[in-house]
Amino acid sequence: MLKPRELEKIVRGFSNHRRIQILELLNREPELSVFGIAEELSINYKTSAEHTRRLAIADLVMKWNSGNTVRHVLTDRGKSILKFLRTLE
Repeated sequence: MLKPRELEKIVRGFSNHRRIQILELLNREPELSVFGIAEELSINYKTSAEHTRRLAIADLVMKWNSGNTVRHVLTDRGKSILKFLRTLE
C-alpha cells in the first residue's frame, strides 16, 4: 500500500473540476496537446498547461514530445482514478 504522503499527492492531482475534465477528455481523445485540451474545454492555454503539469506530477498523465508539440495520455493510474471517480456518481 502507498504511504499517506504518496496518496495525498495523487488525490491533490485530481482534486479540481478542470483536472477531472482533462482526465475524462484524455480518456476519450488521447494524445492531445495543451492547446488541444484548452480548445476542447474552452479554457485558457496557461490554465490548461498548469492543470496538465499537476496531473503529470501526480502520475495521472504522461507527457512526451512529438516534434514541436507535447502530447498527453492517461497513465494506468489516471485510468484507475477515472474508474474510481465514476463509482462516486
